[in-house]
Amino acid sequence: MKFRGGRMSRKDGVLALLVVVVWGLNFVVIKVGLHNMPPLMLAGLRFMLVAFPAIFFVARPKVPLNLLLGYGLTISFAQFAFLFCAINFGMPAGLASLVLQAQAFFTIVLGAFTFGERLHGKQLAGIALAIFGVLVLIEDSLNGQHVAMLGFMLTLAAAFSWACGNIFNKKIMSHSTRPAVMSLVIWSALIPIIPFFVASLILDGSASMIHSLVAIDMTTILSLMYLAFVATIVGYGIWGTLLGRYETWRVAPLSLLVPVVGLASAALLLDERLTGLQFLGAVLIMTGLYINVFGLRWRKAVKVRG
Repeated sequence: MKFRGGRMSRKDGVLALLVVVVWGLNFVVIKVGLHNMPPLMLAGLRFMLVAFPAIFFVARPKVPLNLLLGYGLTISFAQFAFLFCAINFGMPAGLASLVLQAQAFFTIVLGAFTFGERLHGKQLAGIALAIFGVLVLIEDSLNGQHVAMLGFMLTLAAAFSWACGNIFNKKIMSHSTRPAVMSLVIWSALIPIIPFFVASLILDGSASMIHSLVAIDMTTILSLMYLAFVATIVGYGIWGTLLGRYETWRVAPLSLLVPVVGLASAALLLDERLTGLQFLGAVLIMTGLYINVFGLRWRKAVKVRG
């Protein structure tokens, strides 16, 4: 694939930052949407809006069905089932945007054992620092009860699910018939719809589901529109276009700004404030992410043996 040489154009830079802001605000919108609707019901409606009616106009990706199912069940169903429930159980939206970035480290470890990829010094250092940051957040949660431990652990489970989805995505994108990004996003959105509604029926009951639909208000509708069309279709569409236009290393590091926007927007719009330990944990995790992307000039690689 031929990429553009030189720096990213100003227009594309603005588009990349727009996606970062959209994805950062995503966590605030989720929390607002959960005020009047059960989490699994909200997630199911989100993916239903992503899939329909777009699925009738976008060709099915020509990849093995087992890979498409694996991708949809991990990155779409499991990730957002855990994330929506975590926020519903009290996980602050801003902190969720940060802890979810643990997916980067889970992906590295899973990639090492699945594909035999090498772990470099910068990645090991980044993982170690981020783990320390997570332990600080756990300590704060256990002692001060500022964050419900259940919500925190569910967010980590969401991050791990995202990482599993990344592994399926790598297998899909390395397939001989590499699909278009939007084709994968829209068709994989079809997979979690029924699981979400069945899970909501089991956990919330039919009465709660029906009531949330009958009593749906404009705030919930706007939240769903944002989550489905703005954050998913527009966001992934732009991001996929930029990844196809430039080298990955030019685009991917900008995602480090997502938790920054998430924390800032949660503070401004939801009046969420970090405690001292939470701030320390956040700094450690962000530093670990930065080291993972940019490194500290380590060159020696360590081969992971399974």
